[in-house]
Amino acid sequence: MSIVPVITIDGPSASGKGTVAQRVAAELGFGYLDSGALYRLTALAAERRQLNWRDEVVVARLAGELDVVFDGAAVLLDGNNVAEAIRGETVGVGASIVAALPSVRTALLARQHAFAALPGLVADGRDMGSVVFPDARLKVFLTASAAARAERRYKQLIGRGEQADLAAITADLESRDARDRERKVAPLQQWPDALLLDTTDMGIDEAVEQVLMWWKTR
Repeated sequence: MSIVPVITIDGPSASGKGTVAQRVAAELGFGYLDSGALYRLTALAAERRQLNWRDEVVVARLAGELDVVFDGAAVLLDGNNVAEAIRGETVGVGASIVAALPSVRTALLARQHAFAALPGLVADGRDMGSVVFPDARLKVFLTASAAARAERRYKQLIGRGEQADLAAITADLESRDARDRERKVAPLQQWPDALLLDTTDMGIDEAVEQVLMWWKTR
């Protein structure tokens, strides 16, 4: 087992895992890895270069050469802050597509391992506990119903002043869930040693408190 304590929080899109992971990391003074951002950055870079997201060889090469810097709230791609751009719905769809490509996942694996440093790391994604950090001290599978997740995403978009359609968001989330579960490499699933945290009827504060409580028992 690594000397660096790692907490992994995996789960489907819009389940709240990113917010919970950031809060837990801040409470513990640990580093934070948003693995999804790496796939979103890959999708955004490919889109800007007018590359086909499904062209595995080309996209994998791009993923391995990304000029990325995480600087607090800023996410720099080729020296430009794209923190807002990678959160767009179109880029989210692209991220789901490129994340299903085995060569892309391999290209980004070493980058993710590099985030594990003392005093510790909280990593969120789809395969953090199953593939990237299989020896993590605590593994959490955080989920919520598709309806609850769609409602949260809808409110998030409206809050940013963007147009949103609840039915379309629900359909998109269900499509992403299916794609993540059915991909051949690192499919989305609750790993046997991961603790289930269903946030359908739970607020962020409660979810953070539960993860911290589990961590204390470790």
